Amino acid sequence: MFLGALCRLPLAVARSVLVALCGRLGALCWSPAHLFLSLSLSLPGWRRVSAPSPAAPADTRRERDDWSPTPTSVNYHFTRQCNYKCGFCFHTAKTSFVLPLEEAKRGLAMLKEAGMEKINFSGGEPFLQDRGEFVGKLVQFCKQELKLPSVSIVSNGSLIRERWFKKYGEYLDILAISCDSFDEDVNVLIGRGQGKKSHVENLHKLRQWCREYAVAFKINSVINRFNVEEDMNEQIKALNPVRWKVFQCLLIEGENSGEDALREAEKFVISDEDFERFLDRHKDVSCLVPESNQKMRDSYLILDEYMRFLNCRNGRKEPSKSILDVGIEAAIKFSGFDEKMFLKRGGKYVWSKADMKLDW
Repeated sequence: MFLGALCRLPLAVARSVLVALCGRLGALCWSPAHLFLSLSLSLPGWRRVSAPSPAAPADTRRERDDWSPTPTSVNYHFTRQCNYKCGFCFHTAKTSFVLPLEEAKRGLAMLKEAGMEKINFSGGEPFLQDRGEFVGKLVQFCKQELKLPSVSIVSNGSLIRERWFKKYGEYLDILAISCDSFDEDVNVLIGRGQGKKSHVENLHKLRQWCREYAVAFKINSVINRFNVEEDMNEQIKALNPVRWKVFQCLLIEGENSGEDALREAEKFVISDEDFERFLDRHKDVSCLVPESNQKMRDSYLILDEYMRFLNCRNGRKEPSKSILDVGIEAAIKFSGFDEKMFLKRGGKYVWSKADMKLDW
């Protein structure tokens, strides 16, 4: 009876009624709201924003013109500027643009409304902008205002100071520090040299600050021609990160490969067999999370400095229109994002420090 009356209403009015009911019922119980949303699909012209039921085959879902993936976990590279020159970098300093803070916040609020649960801030080097204040304010906004379950940062660690932890540490769930080698000579070859400073010593200092300020500590390593034979078992176990993300060196045309690229990463590339041998050497490290080129390419939702989703399916980064201009649903359809691969590579995990059983 209700649906019969609803279907006789003008389409715009019917949509408004259903959205209002879903919002109210959703606050009380998931199932009724989901039921109304499912029934609403029978209305002509109604477009579904959230992902279809997982029971539907992935290929079938992708063929539907009105289907859009949910931006559950988003990597926002808000700056391309960096103080390091890693030879294999695949998000290079092609622009110096950074969105105004309030515009960045607006986009993040849109993503939360569309279903985002985890945001990861990256670069470039995120602590370069306003000496870490810019990323600090975004971290605080996402945790305090948007109440996201997980807020994380990927950094090379060279510019982080203890005062940042004192001011913003409570709002940060995970700090991931890039460390590709525990041999300083290799770090210099890769492009992570800090002059007289030691990248490894700084890594241990950051590890201690994460303990003191209750931030989960993570390490990211890119396995390449210069570190593929290294044994990191002892050092990783001593640092005891919650996750050790191990990436296979990846070529992206226009970033670290090709005529218009700022890097020439071909000399860093390793074979799949080389990567597997490195993984086998470290198989007893319980926090190891391996990511081959195949797993990486389509399983990340990446926003660039203009808040455009980057599609890497063709081996280069092809941007969508900005979510600030066309909205999440229209932009994300061009992201090339593979939700199935995202889940297969373990993209969804215990990512809120409130849920982690850690000895700080």
